[in-house]
Amino acid sequence: MTLSSMVVSRDLQEVSVLECILGSLHIGVDVESEPERARAKLAKSKIDALIIDFDLVGANGFLKGLQNGGIRNAVPLIIVSGSGGREYLEAKGASFVFQKPISVEQAVHTLSAARNMILDERLRYHRETLDVPVSLTYATRNRQRAHLVNLSQGGIAVRLQRPHDAPGPVRVNFVLPGTKLSMKFLGEVAWEDKRGNVGIRFLEGAVPTKRDLRLWLERQYFAR
Repeated sequence: MTLSSMVVSRDLQEVSVLECILGSLHIGVDVESEPERARAKLAKSKIDALIIDFDLVGANGFLKGLQNGGIRNAVPLIIVSGSGGREYLEAKGASFVFQKPISVEQAVHTLSAARNMILDERLRYHRETLDVPVSLTYATRNRQRAHLVNLSQGGIAVRLQRPHDAPGPVRVNFVLPGTKLSMKFLGEVAWEDKRGNVGIRFLEGAVPTKRDLRLWLERQYFAR
């Protein structure tokens, strides 16, 4: 899977800078110079980010159509640019704004932040199916082996060989497939069923561990 964007602008300098930065961030880009043509495309397909040049005639009406539901497919992230002041652009309700002329430094900073926002939203609901061993240690110091079934940023699902009967928090320890990274989290049982499947919600983990997990999940997501 890949991220996608659309730039609605006739400003060749702006388009050139944005295409370069979006490409370096592995975000596909479609450029449209006419709001009406952009509207027609959006009605047929979904994108992750839309960048609208407010110096373009019709841009204001185009954005209002999006915000009022006049275009069938909603856009998760909207960015506006223009030669107007920052307050004017921010009043349009976009998640991010560019003031023209756009510098490479400004574009890298803003688009990187936008990409992270899109990924956070996607990975929030993404679960990676796995079949690897995991060690569970309970407050009673009892240790139990299990098989990790799926993994997300917020927790795991495991399959136990014997019923879970230890109350309180549980320490989770497993190695990410294809790496030597040991994942250690403190969690709590969120749900369980009669077939031995148990969901564990992460309560805390070291910052480097969380970062490594997020990057690993991101790689798996884009490898699909």
